[in-house]
Amino acid sequence: MLDEMLELILEDAKERMGKSIRGFKVKLQGIRAGRASAVMLHDVRVRVYGRVMPLLHLATVTAPQPDLIVVQPWDNNTLRDVERAIRSCNLGLNPSNDGVLVRVPVPPLTEERRRQLVRSTRRLGEEAKIAVRNIRRHARDDLRSAQEEEKLSEDMRYRAEDRLQEETNTFVKKVDLILKQKEAAIMEI
Repeated sequence: MLDEMLELILEDAKERMGKSIRGFKVKLQGIRAGRASAVMLHDVRVRVYGRVMPLLHLATVTAPQPDLIVVQPWDNNTLRDVERAIRSCNLGLNPSNDGVLVRVPVPPLTEERRRQLVRSTRRLGEEAKIAVRNIRRHARDDLRSAQEEEKLSEDMRYRAEDRLQEETNTFVKKVDLILKQKEAAIMEI
C-alpha cells in the first residue's frame, strides 16, 4: 500500500500522460490520410488586421467532397490573406479564390508525399513519447521530494516508481499503436 501523497502524484502523472496522448491524436488528425478533411487546415495561421490569427477564427472550413476543402471567410476582405496563408502553410495545397470562397483542391497523394507524411507522423510520435517521459521524470522528482518530506520508506518510493514506469510503458505503447495505425492509413492507396 502506498502513501496517499504518492498515490496523488501517480494519478496526476497518469492524467497528464493521457492529455499528452490526446494532444498527439489531435495533431495526427491534421495529417492527411487519403481524403480531404477540414482538420487539415486547423494549424493554418493568417496574417490579417495587423496580426496573426488562426484560420478558424476568420472563416468556416468544410470538406464537401473527398478531394476538396472549401474555406468561406466571414469577411471578404480577408480572401487573399487566407489564400496566401493556405498556400504558404507547407501542406502542398494550391488554393484558388473565386471572390467569395477559397477552394482548396486536394490532389491524390504521391508515394513520395506519403513517405514525407509518415516521417512527420513519426516525428510527432517521438515528440509525444518525449512528453510522456518528461512527465515521468517530473513525477519521479515529486516522488523523491514527497518521500523526504513525509519521511516515508525507500521501499514505498521504489514501489511508486515501479508503478510510474509501468504507466509510462503503457502510454508509450499507446503512442506506438496509434502511430502504426496512422502510418498504415497514410500508406493505404
